[in-house]
Amino acid sequence: MGAGVRLMVQAQDGRKSVTVIGGGVAGMSAACALADAGLRVQLVERRGYLGGRASSYLHPGVGEVIDNCQHVLFKCCTNVVGFYERIGVTDNIHWTSDMTMIEPGGRRSRLGPFKLGPFGLPSPLHNAPSFISAKAFSSADKMALGRAMRAMMRPDAMRDTGETLEHWLRRHKQTEGAMSRFWRLVIASALNADLDSIAVPYATKIIREGFLNTSEGGYMGMSRVPLSELYAGVPAFLSERGGGVHFNANFEGAALDEEVGQWTIQTRTGELRSDFVVLALPFEATEKLLAHLPPAEGSDALTSQIGKHEHWPICSVHLWFDREVTDLEHAVLLDREVHWMYNQSRLQTGRGGHYIELVISASRSFAQLSRDEALSLTLAELAEFFPGVNEAKLEKFAFVKEVRATFGVPPGIDAARPHALSPWPNLFLAGDWMATGWPSTMESAARSGHLAAEAICEEVGDPQAILNPDMKPAGLTRWISS
Repeated sequence: MGAGVRLMVQAQDGRKSVTVIGGGVAGMSAACALADAGLRVQLVERRGYLGGRASSYLHPGVGEVIDNCQHVLFKCCTNVVGFYERIGVTDNIHWTSDMTMIEPGGRRSRLGPFKLGPFGLPSPLHNAPSFISAKAFSSADKMALGRAMRAMMRPDAMRDTGETLEHWLRRHKQTEGAMSRFWRLVIASALNADLDSIAVPYATKIIREGFLNTSEGGYMGMSRVPLSELYAGVPAFLSERGGGVHFNANFEGAALDEEVGQWTIQTRTGELRSDFVVLALPFEATEKLLAHLPPAEGSDALTSQIGKHEHWPICSVHLWFDREVTDLEHAVLLDREVHWMYNQSRLQTGRGGHYIELVISASRSFAQLSRDEALSLTLAELAEFFPGVNEAKLEKFAFVKEVRATFGVPPGIDAARPHALSPWPNLFLAGDWMATGWPSTMESAARSGHLAAEAICEEVGDPQAILNPDMKPAGLTRWISS
């Protein structure tokens, strides 16, 4: 049967049923939205906890619960925020409007919106005073950054012409300071890829949403609790609505009964029957799973799309000291291999000790380091920014490599990003790699889950607006960008 055919069967209580495979952000957002819409939802997760690549676990080497990597969101991430609001955990998000950039030696620059009591500048001027006063950038750097951001407000910056971000930046006469201290660090880190592997529209998306469209969109949010604890209420949320979560239930196969229009999902722990299925998995896991589905016209084309995606790694180094080495909650570290510092003892409620997490984005070379090499390099670099490291005693250390952290967004990648509708009847797709308009982020994952939920509600005959739209340009931006 083709993709346009949708089969129906009534559950015993008259409600349609859905099995969501994958307990990451995409799967959880889809499951909770569908449960809220009145469907009976079963969420299947192969591990014993939720969160996927945005999760936490007890690290056996240090005996501490750590996130697999620090994940942040921004207020412009309307669907992640909407998912958190749905499950009632927004109080566990710490928001900040400022970003501290530190040079080796300790000199600091603050980026963030201008504030004078309750007053501020309209977008896109709200960040201008902090950029102008930032010591990390020369006058030539600031002029170059302003020139590029003005260019990114033009409509043609959202068209994929095949040009890489690096070529586009060179063409717009970016200085080496602007390249190394902003584009390679802030933007390439946000997209987790090298500048020569990024399509211009995705960098433009980040700049517009985080820096230009609104003064609130760039506010950064970080969880006050370990990530998997943030999702601890999801099982109860689904259970209260007639569904549930199946942990440690690895997918083993699927069969479609076309006569009654129902799917049977085989897992390690048993079978689940449902009217609809959502595959909410990373692209490589989806590709493996396709071999266990019935033959369908269009499946080869989907496999071909998946084959065009590429992974990029993120590494994190977790350090526990016997004393505090900085009073900052977080910082951007300039001109070194380590990019981001998060003071988890200050950010996360109830954390004891003095726990620092360092993040290295888009660095395949760092991912090749041994544990001892990573420790030596990060301690030496951290001491350049925070001299107190030299007096402190390191008590524990963990090195985490997330080799499949994100998918790349090179020119032309949109052709390899499918929509929620799949080649199989009543089976839908979700995941950050889907056609969401966003790069590989929690926002893209949540958007994909909400898009899949919308598609199922439409098939049920109860269309609902589940997807949260992007924040609308405000201030002067709404006139400049119109």
